Order: sequence, then structure tokens, then C-alpha cells
Amino acid sequence: MSRERSRKLLPWVSTPLILVVFFALWELFVRVYDVSELVLPGPATVLESLVQVVTDPATWDHARVTATETIAGFLIALVSGVAVGVVLGKVPWLELSLRPMIVASQVVPKVALIPLFVIWFGFGMTSKVIMAAMLAFFPIMLNVQLGVRSVDPGQREVMRSLNSTRWQTFTHLELKSTMPYVFAGMEVGIVLAIIGTIVGEYLGGNEGLGYLVVRTLNELNAPALFATIILLSVLGLLLYFVVNGLKRFFIPWHESVYGQQDANG
Repeated sequence: MSRERSRKLLPWVSTPLILVVFFALWELFVRVYDVSELVLPGPATVLESLVQVVTDPATWDHARVTATETIAGFLIALVSGVAVGVVLGKVPWLELSLRPMIVASQVVPKVALIPLFVIWFGFGMTSKVIMAAMLAFFPIMLNVQLGVRSVDPGQREVMRSLNSTRWQTFTHLELKSTMPYVFAGMEVGIVLAIIGTIVGEYLGGNEGLGYLVVRTLNELNAPALFATIILLSVLGLLLYFVVNGLKRFFIPWHESVYGQQDANG
């Protein structure tokens, strides 16, 4: 019992301890080597700037824009990725025909497409939403395709022998077999979606946290730049934990969920 309690409490102790050691080494490095604030500000300076950035109402407007663009792009990628993944998983000849084009669309540097999106859709939210959707689409589609093909043919035969309808086969077999793959793609997709949004704002935006990064960079305000990067990290973590929480809610029976719970005590 004591060992289980210790294992459960370990992350709550080790993670803050690692952060404290990291910031202490950071502060020590800055002081010992007398690093300029323009290059690497100390943790105390960054924290002070973070408080100023967080208390600025304009920052929350930028964060809301970035979150909206990311979620919208992610939802578009989720719907289209699931639809395309299911079709390609069930129609192998179509997947073989479209595979070269799908792969070619992914190897093209997305950064090179941002000027085109700005020309076509302007500096507003549309170009960032499309960029986020493009980056999140492929992992979702690929995982759904693998999930559809992971259904054991023997289990299909069992469902047929029980005179199950197509709907019963879908809900009791195909859906449960595919859902873990869908959430695996979603966990990767939400991370890529926020990366796509930030890159879009960075290169062709006039609002959002990505634009705020560019502005603080142009102002040579390194502490504010670091503070904005921290806000971006927190936003990304929150969105990832939301997706992970949905996975725990919808597929609590899967090994990736209950196995992790057992590991955490």
C-alpha cells in the first residue's frame, strides 16, 4: 500500500523538482557567464515579463484568436481525416491510387504555401485555419486508415454467424476497434494544428500569439519573447490534455488508458 501511494505521488514531487533544478541551472548559467538579456534573460526577468504579459488584456485577445484558429483547423482535419481514412481503409485499390498524391502533398514544405494562402485568403483567420487543418489532417487520416484495417476478419465472421446487421457490426466491432487509432491521430493532430497556426501567424498574421512573437522579436524584447513562448506552450498543453481527457472518457476500456492508470497507481 505504501509503495502504491509513493508511486502515485512520485510525479507530483519529481516534476516540480526537475523544474526547480532546471530554472536554478538556467539562472546560474546566466549569472556565471554574464549573458546579455538580449540573448538569454534570466528566469526572474522572464517571470516578471510573464506577469506583465498575462495581465495585459490584449494578450488574451491574441490567445483567443490562436486558440480559435487551432481548434477550427483541428476540427476540419478531424472530420475530413476520419472520412478519408475510412474510405481508403475500406477501398484498398483507391488507397493505392491516391497514395502518391497524398504523400506528395505532405512532403511539400507547408511554410512555402503560406504566401499563397495570404494572397488567396488574406491576413485573417482563414489562412491560419487552413494551415492548421493541413498539418493535422495526415496523422488523423493515416491512423483512421490503420484502425479500419485492424479489424480482425475472424471477428467479422463471428458477427456474420450471429446474424448481426451492418449497424451492429459497425457499433460493436468496427467502431471500438477504430476509436483508439482515431484518438492516437488526434493527439498528434492537435499538436501539429497549433504548430500550423503559429507558423501561419508568424509569417502572415496581424493577430494571435504567433504575431505577438514576431512583434516582441522586432522590439528586441527578449523577456517578453520568452514569456509569449511560455504562453504558447501552456496553450498547447491545455489542448493536448483536452484531447487526452476525451480519450479517457470515450475509450476507458483500452489498454492505452487503463494501462496508464495502473502505472500511475
